[in-house]
Amino acid sequence: MVGSPSASAAADVVREFWRLMGTNDFHEVAAVLAPEFVLEWPQSRERIRGAERFARMNQEFPAHGPWKFTIHRLIAGESEAATDVSVTDGVRKDRVLSYFTLSNGKILRIIEFWPEPFAPAANRAHIVETMDGEE
Repeated sequence: MVGSPSASAAADVVREFWRLMGTNDFHEVAAVLAPEFVLEWPQSRERIRGAERFARMNQEFPAHGPWKFTIHRLIAGESEAATDVSVTDGVRKDRVLSYFTLSNGKILRIIEFWPEPFAPAANRAHIVETMDGEE
């Protein structure tokens, strides 16, 4: 259909979001955010509205060095995308699952989950492999 967004376009916007995040100039990320952008963290029940607050939150978060982002997986439709990304400042290592909603080529909403790693259960040691060193 002429004029309709494609999954490729949505994926490109989300890839650009993570590229801009990797510059650590968080105000530049606004280039891909819609004016009514909202970020939600259901685990802590927090909501951040707008590109300015998003940039400040990222700037003010304590870090040991520049943040680096590695996309492990990106799945995209016409107006939605999901990513599995590793995040590190050289000391801290996290993994984030992000769900993006796009409108008019911009990111309107992100819902993120930051799961905490946990030790494997001893009762299944005989049936699992450890993934040490993998991200």
